[in-house]
Amino acid sequence: MKKSLIALAAVAASGAAFAQSSVTVFGVVDSAVSYVNGQDNWSGLNSGGNQTSRLGFRGVEDLGGGLKANFWLEAGILADNGSGKSGYSANEVANDGLAFKRRATVGLSGNFGEVRMGRELTAAYNATSRYDVFGQVGFGASKVWADAGVNGDSTTQRVSNMVTYLSPDFSGFRANVNYGFGEDKDAQTAKSSNSASSYMGAGLTYDNGPLSLGLGLERRNDGANTGVGAKAFDVNAWSLGGSYNFGVAKLAAAYRNSEAKYSIGGDKDKTKGYYVGVSAPVGAAGEVKASYNRYEINEAGAAKEKADQFALGYVHNMSKRTAVYGTYAYIKNKDGANVRLSSDVALKDGEKQHAVQVGIRHAF
Repeated sequence: MKKSLIALAAVAASGAAFAQSSVTVFGVVDSAVSYVNGQDNWSGLNSGGNQTSRLGFRGVEDLGGGLKANFWLEAGILADNGSGKSGYSANEVANDGLAFKRRATVGLSGNFGEVRMGRELTAAYNATSRYDVFGQVGFGASKVWADAGVNGDSTTQRVSNMVTYLSPDFSGFRANVNYGFGEDKDAQTAKSSNSASSYMGAGLTYDNGPLSLGLGLERRNDGANTGVGAKAFDVNAWSLGGSYNFGVAKLAAAYRNSEAKYSIGGDKDKTKGYYVGVSAPVGAAGEVKASYNRYEINEAGAAKEKADQFALGYVHNMSKRTAVYGTYAYIKNKDGANVRLSSDVALKDGEKQHAVQVGIRHAF
């Protein structure tokens, strides 16, 4: 009898502990029929025209006393062909297999805020990219945060080996900071170095009613050494954005300035991006959105290049989880710029490109 009571108590205790934990499976499947007008026209199916297709697992455990443990594993998916070649940074080699390249973190949260460790989007990127009415996906996405047109000397939107601190909310103000360990080796000495390829960044945000503001600050050290102890270039960038919801429409704007300084010769590549967007509800289930982007690229020793991008889109929500959408985008390059809506299609007449997407997005 006593053993049975002990067993029942153990089962009850384990059940109570399990009830304090939760694990969620979530994801998005998004595909669009797409057309790009360029030097050679292209049509086909793209993944992620409205939201990036993904599969994820997240969980929270209540540890008591206001302390919680959490994890988040999220993999990108190309819904048009079923591969996992999504979520990789520009300097990484993408593979077809499923990999948690969008986010892989574990953390603790409480009254002090939250501390996370792993790979995720940077605080600086999150602070201002949220003002893109196209959500940084599809042909309408702004390239302000990608340093459009520059040969790889940009900050990285996702960083691995990173420690992140997120502050509590102070009357609408929040401060988030990241440090990403380089975990690289000096090309000349072959010694391990955390400063080579390391990342530092911060995001300051304010959200109160219809007003939202964000400031991003970041620095990336480059680990590609070109001489003894010399880095190819280090990147410093800052961005500012904001939005105001008037009810009938929401207006958003952002600016980003990025500078890559080469350690040999001291030359600098500079990029500036200007963004303005607007979104407005249409009836009970629709949303129309439009944006304008201006990119200015000034690589060392070259004349300033410019590009203007326009985008118009509509999303119709058929339910809370399913939507159909359409997007049109146009870009015009000037002074030798080569910014594209699709990297796989060359510009028409060396300057222009049109693109259209019509797709379906389902979230679960």
